[in-house]
Amino acid sequence: MSVPKSEQLYTVEAYLALERQSEERHEYLDGRIFLMAGETPQHGTICMNLSRVVSTQLLGTPCQAFSKDTKVRSGPDPKLSRSLKALYSFPDLVVVRGEMLFHDQHRDVLLNPAVIVEVLSPTTEAFDRGGKFLRYQAWNPSLTDYILVSQFEPIVEHFVRQPDGSWTLHIYQGLDKSFVIESINCKLLLSDIYDRITFAAEPFVETE
Repeated sequence: MSVPKSEQLYTVEAYLALERQSEERHEYLDGRIFLMAGETPQHGTICMNLSRVVSTQLLGTPCQAFSKDTKVRSGPDPKLSRSLKALYSFPDLVVVRGEMLFHDQHRDVLLNPAVIVEVLSPTTEAFDRGGKFLRYQAWNPSLTDYILVSQFEPIVEHFVRQPDGSWTLHIYQGLDKSFVIESINCKLLLSDIYDRITFAAEPFVETE
């Protein structure tokens, strides 16, 4: 996440009111509001590839994919809790199975993601792997798959929730690899995810 807009603490209601009037996107974490940073062309290309590949496979199914403009709540219902502890985030890709559940009548905050995909950036990777994933696990019981995509080399990490609530990790490396998101019956080829992406050559290391 980026630097908070100020040290002031906001309630969820105040955050949502500000967000709904803003032309920029902001995430909310435990009372603080964070302006979302711009993306690199590489990050944007990978996000578009993922959206195209996944949404095409979901045509005619009960599942629907949403791009990075969809907010997800990971925290208690503020109407039932006075706590500021909550996360409102904008994943790079979200898939919902069946009926969508929303935070309120504005229908702009999703409660029941099934699949979340994040394209990693240097400034957000630690949070995506750590605190954000822990919030998703704790507050989004509908979530079955959490997928992290590197933008600097062809590597995808796929976390899958098991019936007992634990998570298994599968790592796919190389443009010749593919994997299946069984919960939504989608097959992803890393060559499709990284279409039009040119990776930096590894530095030459002289050996004796």
